[in-house]
Amino acid sequence: MRRYWPTFLMAGVLAALGLYLYLVELPAQRTDEMTASQATRILTFSEAEITRLTVRSSSGEVVLTQTPGQSWSITAPIQTDADQRQVQALLRALVTGKVSRLVEEHAVSLTPFGLERPSTVVTVGNGSRQETLSIGDAGPLSSSLYVLRASDQAVLLTDLAPKDFLNKTLLSLRRKELLQFAQQDAERLRLTYPTTEIVLYAQDEKPKKKWKIRYPIEAEGDRTQVQALLFRLEDLKALAIVDPGPERDKLASSLTKPKIKITLHAAGADHVVRLYQSDPASGEAYAQTTGDGPIYKVSPSAIKDLTKDLFALQDKRLLGVEVADIAMLSIKTREEQYVLIHQHDEWVLEEQPTEKVRQDVADLVVSRIVNLPAEERVLKQAGPLAPYGLVSPSAEFVATGRDGRVAGRLALGNQVGGLVYAMGHRIPGIFQVRPDLLTQIPSQLALLGQGTVPTP
Repeated sequence: MRRYWPTFLMAGVLAALGLYLYLVELPAQRTDEMTASQATRILTFSEAEITRLTVRSSSGEVVLTQTPGQSWSITAPIQTDADQRQVQALLRALVTGKVSRLVEEHAVSLTPFGLERPSTVVTVGNGSRQETLSIGDAGPLSSSLYVLRASDQAVLLTDLAPKDFLNKTLLSLRRKELLQFAQQDAERLRLTYPTTEIVLYAQDEKPKKKWKIRYPIEAEGDRTQVQALLFRLEDLKALAIVDPGPERDKLASSLTKPKIKITLHAAGADHVVRLYQSDPASGEAYAQTTGDGPIYKVSPSAIKDLTKDLFALQDKRLLGVEVADIAMLSIKTREEQYVLIHQHDEWVLEEQPTEKVRQDVADLVVSRIVNLPAEERVLKQAGPLAPYGLVSPSAEFVATGRDGRVAGRLALGNQVGGLVYAMGHRIPGIFQVRPDLLTQIPSQLALLGQGTVPTP
């Protein structure tokens, strides 16, 4: 036993050393690291702790507050919604900002750092806690700023970027989106013009919502066009805001008849915006969401983007029937004619019903025929067909529904200027379409896997 006592002694020494490191050295190291980390931070606040924010610049002072669980709002000089992204970006820059160097404590002169008359003064707070940062000139690097911290009167060189703090005005910090809605909640859309209106309703269908025109005609809506219109409504922002007052009243007197009034019903509420352009020559455009609220100056292009005629919003696929509703599809070109029959989820040739048809080739050509959209409208109502090559079409497609009646028709005529004249079942009139389909129609041999399949 006596011969093992050096081993026991060594084990005890190691255990004591480990206990010392664990209880004394490591906590001290963590404390030093934490202290060093805090020393390099500009603020001791975390972003979640900040509930009050004041931004003062040459353009005035803006006071913002946040109630826990709520969005940021502006409380002075007016009461309105804040731009959440702008406020959060400003706060994130503050709480993640680092001190690159302590330049001077209790500086005798602040002028060399642009802090005698700071461009921006930011105050953050939570209850009785508060910190004020004065933003001065740019430092040696373009992405650095001199900052005076009020709590210790220290002049700091920081890694704050000028773009995050300069030119912060009431307009830049307030919400500029005119409408607040989620596109997936949109249920009804009404476009009212001086002489007419268009009404669309959404239908929940898988995989995507489907839109239908209810007025002035009953028709399928162009999903892509309607979604683009909703995106533009979501993105409609004010370039300037004229709040209630004498200036607003004077401007309102010149805004008499709106170019367009848009009423969007979403999540059980109506969202309304009226767009005006009293003097198109000046290029200025304005919008209102309420009769007595602010007047918003908007981009003139907004009126063009949001003003859509009936043709633009309706489904422009000319054949007029969906693939699933086709029982037979007659395909006629100047070279040949054949009929595809849809049975048991497969296509077969009427002329050779026992022969195996390449389903990928058949599916592709049927999809191209069904989904061919009009690009331009030539005539609203069909007139003489000869000038357009539609008396004897270069290609003609007739779809028969499961009830045995003609469900869709499409004829392609002459090609002019990179487009082909066309006439379809879905929309009356004569149109121009892309010419690609004329070179993409497979022959019967290609459908049977015995000929060359047209390349896309």
